[in-house]
Amino acid sequence: MAHGMRMDTHSGYADDDRGGGDWRDTATRYALLPLRIFLGVTFVYAGIDKLTDSAFMSDSGAGSIGDMMRAVRDSSAIPALIDLSLKNPVGFGYAIALGELAVGIGVLIGLLTRLAALGGALISLSLWLTMSWAADPYYYGNDLPYMIAWLPLVLAGAGVFSVDATLRARRRQRRTSAY
Repeated sequence: MAHGMRMDTHSGYADDDRGGGDWRDTATRYALLPLRIFLGVTFVYAGIDKLTDSAFMSDSGAGSIGDMMRAVRDSSAIPALIDLSLKNPVGFGYAIALGELAVGIGVLIGLLTRLAALGGALISLSLWLTMSWAADPYYYGNDLPYMIAWLPLVLAGAGVFSVDATLRARRRQRRTSAY
């Protein structure tokens, strides 16, 4: 042991070959699962909510994406990004909604999890720089914490209960059976 830190832990993935382990090893393997579930369900819900809200998917009117974008244009960090989205607000609304849906499903089932999480982080970053940039104090805007919450999944991937782990185990099995 060096400075009280355990140096003998494994990768945290269910397909780790060492087996055994104590409760800390189990906790390590499952640590990102609650985050995956929360972010996945939240983004699937956000995408479906946008897609099923006819008022949101409009150029103008109460609750429309167009009016929402025009309202935050002057207070956003990147007004040019808002201007770009205002060229076709409904198309932009569909892009965001479908992106949220794809990210949420990818993270929930653990398929291309790092890529899905990167997409989630980029969606959250763009929303922070546009929609919630003017929140004062900054921690009242919820897009920044979402962006940061995606980073562990970008770095570590899905881990247990994922298509990625299943595919990784199959590749490993093919390599060992080929020898």
